[in-house]
Amino acid sequence: MLATMATRVFAVSDIHVDFDVNLQWVRQLSRADYRDDILILAGDVTHKPVELGSCLNELATRFAKVLFVPGNHDVWVLGEAPEQTSLQKFADVVALAERSGASVQPYRRGDVLIAPMLSWYDYSFGEPSAELYHLWMDFHACRWPADFKPQDVATYFMDRNQRNSTQGAGKVITFSHFLPRIDLIPAQVSSRHRLLDPVLGSSRLDRQIRQLGSSMHVYGHSHINRRIDIDGVTYINNALGYPGEERIAKRELLCIDEL
Repeated sequence: MLATMATRVFAVSDIHVDFDVNLQWVRQLSRADYRDDILILAGDVTHKPVELGSCLNELATRFAKVLFVPGNHDVWVLGEAPEQTSLQKFADVVALAERSGASVQPYRRGDVLIAPMLSWYDYSFGEPSAELYHLWMDFHACRWPADFKPQDVATYFMDRNQRNSTQGAGKVITFSHFLPRIDLIPAQVSSRHRLLDPVLGSSRLDRQIRQLGSSMHVYGHSHINRRIDIDGVTYINNALGYPGEERIAKRELLCIDEL
């Protein structure tokens, strides 16, 4: 009897296909090598709906399953109708992902659960400076309901994670775009770049991950590729990143597990 091939789980984030070199990276991925495999795509593809749908479709034709969670860039409303909020954009992105062959829903394979975790930053990593308010593009490219603060955005998304159920799961893998803890940023990162700490993620997200019993968590956003074990959870970031970031982003798919 022939042995059954294992299903591999690959991870990547921050593919930013607005850059042609990144789009070409997606298009050059093999159409034969990953047909039995799962891809976790941890956010930041593009804010442009046509390009987003096209990219997700490209990936869905190469993998058995593409699991996606939107990032902050994906809900930008640049160039869209004035009444369009980023909450509506998020709903549109989720619907577009499903139409394009990707999924934003929890996925079970045998006794393994792979669960997307929605999130935003809530300043639990620090208070933003005036300089950050000026420089950080989300403050100009996202549009929330008038009474929403970033903490309200984070609550809106993370409250939806409570719908995840681990019943019957022997192993849980979770993934998010944002960081679940600030100590995932390496100590050698310069103080200049630590300006971004407040907009990197939320400590509440880590509590949710651990409540689900996750043993492995994939995240994006920082563009700093890393794998580290902390208190029983393996945290993995494998960002494609912007062109020119080869020093901190390897620009390749990463196999994180076999099922």
